[in-house]
Amino acid sequence: MTLVAPDPTRAVPLPLREQADVRDRWLTQRLLDVLPGLMDRAGVDLWLVIGREYNEDPVLATLLPATWLSARRRTILVLHRSDDGVTAAAVSRYPVGQFLAAWSPDDAPGVPAERSQWAAVRRIVEQADPARIGIDVSGTFGLADGLSHTDHRLVTEALGAYAHRLVSAEDLVVGWLETRLPEEIRALHALNRLVHAVIDEAYSPAVLVAGTTTALDLAWWIRQRLHDLGVEPWFQPTVSLQRAGVPLAEERGTLLPAVPYDSVIEPGDLVHCDVGLSSLGLRTDTQRNGYVLRPGETGAPAGLREALRVGNRMQDLTTAALIPGRTGNEVLARARAAAAAEGIEADVYSHPVGFHGHGAGPAIGLWDEQGGVPGAGDYPVHPDTVYALELAVRRPVPEWGGQCVRMALEQGIALTDDGVEYLDGRQTELILVPAG
Repeated sequence: MTLVAPDPTRAVPLPLREQADVRDRWLTQRLLDVLPGLMDRAGVDLWLVIGREYNEDPVLATLLPATWLSARRRTILVLHRSDDGVTAAAVSRYPVGQFLAAWSPDDAPGVPAERSQWAAVRRIVEQADPARIGIDVSGTFGLADGLSHTDHRLVTEALGAYAHRLVSAEDLVVGWLETRLPEEIRALHALNRLVHAVIDEAYSPAVLVAGTTTALDLAWWIRQRLHDLGVEPWFQPTVSLQRAGVPLAEERGTLLPAVPYDSVIEPGDLVHCDVGLSSLGLRTDTQRNGYVLRPGETGAPAGLREALRVGNRMQDLTTAALIPGRTGNEVLARARAAAAAEGIEADVYSHPVGFHGHGAGPAIGLWDEQGGVPGAGDYPVHPDTVYALELAVRRPVPEWGGQCVRMALEQGIALTDDGVEYLDGRQTELILVPAG
């Protein structure tokens, strides 16, 4: 039988076995083509990634074979940068995919396995003689802070005189998690296409029945639909409503929708959803807006359409500021300054997305922190990364008596050397839901 490498862009979701083939192929390519440059950029000569079963370092899952759903016993991965690239070795009781087996409990009969395992790590370090040994500790990024207290103590004891060479691998971890292969970006186009299709279906009269369906019903329908399609959400989908006569309410200095989350959806409502799915080890994060037509209406009120247009303009201003080398805080400040110059009242709170929904990398604001994000906002933007372009604008709607509406948008984008590309396009028109 001839085996053909599966194409993750042809259809999603792929069967699990094909997903595993794709993910393992990506891992091999990332170790060969991505990791050496990242280690050089971070100044790390040898990287130790350590986790125990059910207490995994968040990075570990991105390095293990697709058939490993968790670490086994204590799993130690050693990645050494040399002139030939990166040597990937596993100091583990069991074989770890394409990693070279560097230890077995049978290597030292009569010696406790834990002691023998750490001794193997010490031997590798002695042979490599690295100047800087990266370990996953970070005060800024939780995803780069996966080394447990116990394993930190044990690795320090095991390395002895080499322990003073231990450094934070924060920059390396963030780079590894945020950098995307071209094929991963193509797959994310397909995954975003899938989530957009599910949202379109949710906003159809086959699902959303005005006067009967609640916002909570719709949120649970979306979650069930994703599950039935063979993908899972990485957070509970949410659906919120705005309607004439129910003004926005202030929360932590920001105006947010005040219609109760379990309210029945009525004609004339602006319906907003926030949805993210998981497949192929990647995540999406999307928000889209629909309008429930009143009897006799053929389109949304002009004021709501204008709010979406301004939201699209705010997307343009933010992507124009998204330049490699700038920090997240600098991107935020430039986008907000450009908005102010055009009289746009907006909040920007975009973030990396990839292996994780709220991924490691530069934070470009938080919805309740518009002055910049200390730490995570000081990290620079790099090419070959994917973001959830997330923001909201506030506009008065004349047809609602001048009531302010919050038009919140979130769309996957890829930043490469060619610029910004929207993953499966962005929303430029409200999705219209018939009233009956």
